[in-house]
Amino acid sequence: MPQSRGRLSFVVFPPGPSDAEDLARVHVQSWRETYRGLLSAAFLARMSEPGFTRRFRRELTFPGLTVTLAAASRTGILGYASGGPSRRRIAGEAEIALLYVLREAQGAGVGRELLSRTARALKEGGARSLMISVLAENAPARRFYEHLGGVAEPARQEPGPGGELLWEVAYVWPDIGKLT
Repeated sequence: MPQSRGRLSFVVFPPGPSDAEDLARVHVQSWRETYRGLLSAAFLARMSEPGFTRRFRRELTFPGLTVTLAAASRTGILGYASGGPSRRRIAGEAEIALLYVLREAQGAGVGRELLSRTARALKEGGARSLMISVLAENAPARRFYEHLGGVAEPARQEPGPGGELLWEVAYVWPDIGKLT
């Protein structure tokens, strides 16, 4: 069912391998928009759409326990979310590993809808709680998760691109149902 927030109308759907190129474009563009000044400019410049296209095609062909949803308007894919079992291996906890929305679509409900629908799919798969990690310096994303009721855990250092240690904050929803 199409969603309409303000002037932006979009649909959320499970992408297939044929959407890999568009997802890669969104991934690279959103990283360059979001992480400018937070990650190395050289790293962001080296990001490869063809490389991410191959990765998305493989992951969408053989999804395993992962749930991936995309949001698109008439002009193309605007964002996507992907999640599965938590890397922390906490029983009943799912994790949104990727949630990216192009800057042009931010504030239009795309991220909220992707998060909600991905959480719903993970809940249907048995998850009871949800977590998502964000760079500690990514203030807009942190405000977004806090607005949606996520509870911040203390910041921790995690290896980032190129092995550089970065500070991340995990946001947790003890009851995944609060997002659905």
